[in-house]
Amino acid sequence: MRGLEVTVVILAAVLAMTWLARRLRWNEPVLLVAGGCLIGLTPEFRTLVLPPPVVLLLFLPPLLYWESLTTSLREIRTNLRGIVLLATGLVLATAAAVAGVGHALGLSWPLAFVLGAVVAPTDAIAVRAVARLLPRRIRTILRAESLINDGTALALYAVVVGVAVQGQAVTWSGTAARFLLAYAGGVAIGAACAVVVVALRRWLRDRVLESTLAVLTPFATYLPAQVLGVSGVLAVVTCGLILSQAGPKVISAGARVQITDFWKVSTFILNSALFVLVGIQTPAIVSGVDSASLGYAAVTALLISGVVIATRLLWLYSVPYLIRAVDRRPVQRTLRSGARQRFPLAWSGVRGAVSLAAALAVPATTAQGRPLPGHGLLVFTAVTVILVTLVLQGTTMPAVIRWSGLHGDAIETTEERRAHRQIATAAVEALPDLAGRLDTPPETANAILSELREYATEVAEPSDATGPGVRAGLELRRTLIDVKRSALIRLRDQRTIDDIVLRRLQSVLDSEEIRIELALRAFTGRPPSPPAGGTADPRGGAPGE
Repeated sequence: MRGLEVTVVILAAVLAMTWLARRLRWNEPVLLVAGGCLIGLTPEFRTLVLPPPVVLLLFLPPLLYWESLTTSLREIRTNLRGIVLLATGLVLATAAAVAGVGHALGLSWPLAFVLGAVVAPTDAIAVRAVARLLPRRIRTILRAESLINDGTALALYAVVVGVAVQGQAVTWSGTAARFLLAYAGGVAIGAACAVVVVALRRWLRDRVLESTLAVLTPFATYLPAQVLGVSGVLAVVTCGLILSQAGPKVISAGARVQITDFWKVSTFILNSALFVLVGIQTPAIVSGVDSASLGYAAVTALLISGVVIATRLLWLYSVPYLIRAVDRRPVQRTLRSGARQRFPLAWSGVRGAVSLAAALAVPATTAQGRPLPGHGLLVFTAVTVILVTLVLQGTTMPAVIRWSGLHGDAIETTEERRAHRQIATAAVEALPDLAGRLDTPPETANAILSELREYATEVAEPSDATGPGVRAGLELRRTLIDVKRSALIRLRDQRTIDDIVLRRLQSVLDSEEIRIELALRAFTGRPPSPPAGGTADPRGGAPGE
C-alpha cells in the first residue's frame, strides 16, 4: 500500500480505538494492539513491514525527548541508585536468564543472548500507559528506568548480534569498554546538544523558529550519537533532562505554550500509532512460523514471557533487601517501601515497540549468506513477550495498585498549593514599587492588587481558606465562563464580531478557565471535573519546552 493510505488507516485506528477504550474504560494500549491485529489480517496489510529504522529514528527520539522533559529530575536524583540498578543490573540479569532458558530450549548461545537483549528493556511508552495511577515517586522510577535501560539493552544487543551474525569474538574487557563508551559518549553528546540549544534559545526571538528548534532537537541529538556508535537513547534523554531545567529561563511564554501543545498531540499520535503498528505486524509474524513447529514456538514464547516477568519479581524482592542490609543510613530508610507497596513496581515490566524493532532488525542470514537458525522463533517470541506483558500486566495494573494501597501524592498537592500562594504573595509585595516605576494610575494598581490578593486566597491552605465559600465562588466563576463563551460565539454567529476577535477573546477566557481549574485543584487536592462544555486541560505542560 502507498504511504498516505497506510497513514490514514493508522490514524483512523488510533482515533477509533482510543475513543472506544476511553468510552468503555479499557486499557488503551491493549485495544490499540487489538485494532492493529484486525487491520493486519486484511490482505492489503499482510505484506506491510515495519522497518526497524522507522522506530529507532522516527518514533523513538521524540517520544524519549518528551518523556525526559516531563519527568522529575529531583525524583531521579533521590532514587538514582535504584534507577541505575534497574536500568543496568536488571537488564543484564534478564538477558542472562532469558539466554539460559532459550539455550535450554534449543537456541544457540549467541542467538539466545540476542533474544535476551531484545526482550530485556521495558518500554517507556508502554510503561507510561500503565503507570499513570501510581504515586509520583514510583512513576518517576519506572519512567527513568525505561528511558535508560534502552541504552543498556541496545549496547548489549549490538555486541551479541555481531557474535550471532558475523561470528565476532567477545572479550570481557572489550564488551565493558563498549558499554562505557556507549554510555559516556551518549551522555556527552546529549549535554553538548543541550548547551547548543540553550544558546540558540537565547538568540532566537521568533515563536515559529523556537518551535522549529524544539522539533529538530531530539533528531539532531539522536543522529550524531548513532553515527558515532554511541547511545542515541542516552543522548536524547540527557539533552531532555538538561533542557527541562534550563528551558524555563530561556524560552518565551508564547513559544512554550505552542511547543507544549505540539508535543502533546504529536507524542500521543506517535505513541498510539506504535501500538497499532505492533498489532499490524503480529499476524504476519505468527503466520511466518512453520505450522509444524507452531506449538514448540508457542511453548518457548510463553516460557520466555514467564522468565521475563519472574526475573523482575525476583530482582525487586531480593536486591533491595540485600542493599538494606548493607546501607543503614537514615536517609535511605525514608525511601524504603513494604513488600505490598513494592509489587506495582515489580509488576510494571511492560515491553513494547523497541523490543519489536530490535527483533525485526536482526538479520535473517549470517555474514556468510546462510539462513540464521532460529530467526523466526526469535521474532515470534519477542512479539509474544510484548503481548503477554501488555495484556497481563497492563490490564491488571489498576487492580494491583488498589490492592497495594498506594494513593496519589499528598506532598505534590501541598507543594503546588504552596507555590501558587508564594508567587501570588511575591507579586503583591512587588506591585507598589513596580507601579511607581511604570507610573501606573493608583486606581489601576489597586484593582490589580485586589485581584492578586483574591488569587492568593483562592490557593490558600485549607486551614487558612474562608470555608466552602471559596470553592463555591470558584465553581461559580468557572460556570460563568461558559456563559461568556456562549455569548461570544453568539456575537460571532450574528456577525457582530469577526472570527479573529472571537479567537482573541476566547483565548482570554481559556486562560481564565485554566487559572480557575488550577486554583480548584490546589484547593481541593484533586483535579476537578470539567464543566459542561469546558475545553480546558488543567494538566499543564512540559517544564521547559
